[in-house]
Amino acid sequence: MGLGEKRKIKLGIEELLSKRGDLLRGARVGLICNQASVDHELRHSADLCRARDDFKLTALFGPQHGIRGEAQDNMIESPHTFDAETGLPVYSLYSETREPTEAMLEEIDAFVFDMQDVGCRIYTFVYTLANCMRAAQKYGKRVVVCDRPNPIGGEKVAGNILEPEYASFVGQFPLPTRHGMTVCELAKMFRERWDIDCELELVLMDGWTRELWFDQTDAVWVLPSPNIPTLDSATVFPGTVHLEGTQMSEGRGTTKPFELIGAPYIDPAAFRLELDSLDLPGVHFRACSFQPTFQKHAGSACGGVQIHVTDREQFEPVITGVATVKVAHDLYPDRFLWKQPPYEYVYDKNPFDVITGTASLREALQRGDSLNVIRDSWAANLMGFMSERSKYLLY
Repeated sequence: MGLGEKRKIKLGIEELLSKRGDLLRGARVGLICNQASVDHELRHSADLCRARDDFKLTALFGPQHGIRGEAQDNMIESPHTFDAETGLPVYSLYSETREPTEAMLEEIDAFVFDMQDVGCRIYTFVYTLANCMRAAQKYGKRVVVCDRPNPIGGEKVAGNILEPEYASFVGQFPLPTRHGMTVCELAKMFRERWDIDCELELVLMDGWTRELWFDQTDAVWVLPSPNIPTLDSATVFPGTVHLEGTQMSEGRGTTKPFELIGAPYIDPAAFRLELDSLDLPGVHFRACSFQPTFQKHAGSACGGVQIHVTDREQFEPVITGVATVKVAHDLYPDRFLWKQPPYEYVYDKNPFDVITGTASLREALQRGDSLNVIRDSWAANLMGFMSERSKYLLY
């Protein structure tokens, strides 16, 4: 593709409503969506579905952060309510339940899932999909999944594979940190590999190919969650999300979440110098100070770095994020702290282990293992995953 050229694509929701409406003819529909569920003209999927006369939209289901993305903090539950725009009931799937109940499904025949994922295992939206698939299996409903681009491309895979004993709502399945799949591909994998045997229909995109990043398509970016405001934040997220398992700030409460990282005890120049010495590809670390307005270290000045990705094809987000944790841990052994339980209601495990899906990464960092040793420890399992993944790729 030429510089600045964008590939024309049709999103799954656009394909569903223009060509595959037969999948929902006569059905009562529950739509799983949030603020990023829009078409190329920024029309919301709820409005598009509500305008149809061949099926009836009867309920909305909201993920973490709420149906309009209004819940800013990371673990604030959203209440059940009614949507001001449509007047429809909104059932929160980040509330006292993560899985739809039988009562929630009384007025629907089929789910439609239309959510923008970010390409990282450590993100809850695809597990909301899995939970809706489980409910559909239990109560005899259908699930129609509308695909959207993996914003950081569908080719590269990286990181450790989640170990089942560390499963949580930020990681239900043995996936690597960066999985390189779309939501339709993951839904197919959930059904066939992990036996969530619901009636499933996949509505693919037209025109998307695996090498494309989101900004190489003509789709419109809307922040999928409050702290992924831009594609830049999504690009670094598979790495700096690891900081959620520490007492360091991952930049929540700043205008550059997941790009600004640090803590009050960090000397920015020393931190940057140590990170630069690792010679990580495709990235520049700029020493800086910042003051979060909420979340960790709110109102306190933090020293740290801003992560500037200079070549995203060479950039390795996962090992870069691990490097930032390692350097802080090694430079400040008396100040660096892991986050304390619980995390996502897992009370008996270290939050860093819950996020990474293993205890071995934390243990490697505590031992002082090099980044090369850590990266090499992922290799065999990643090769096995790549082989298994190939069965579910749709593009």
